[in-house]
Amino acid sequence: MITAVLRGATAMGCAAAALIFFRFWRQSVDRFFLFFALAFAILAVEYAILGTVTVATEWRVYVYGVRLVAFLLIVSAIGIKNRSA
Repeated sequence: MITAVLRGATAMGCAAAALIFFRFWRQSVDRFFLFFALAFAILAVEYAILGTVTVATEWRVYVYGVRLVAFLLIVSAIGIKNRSA
């Protein structure tokens, strides 16, 4: 029960961060903010699914695959931003 609540709170935090980065992207049209918004949106959906599905555990391979995609988006955003400067 408490795990579902904590995953829901984490999903809400990731969704809020995604919305903030999306707003920054709309103002500046910089891909850096778009990649961060997409990464946090992916993490928010992943944590929401983990919180609602009872058979889902964090030890499954697909959970790490989804997180890997999100973190690769963040790393690529940082790399692209540093290369363009």
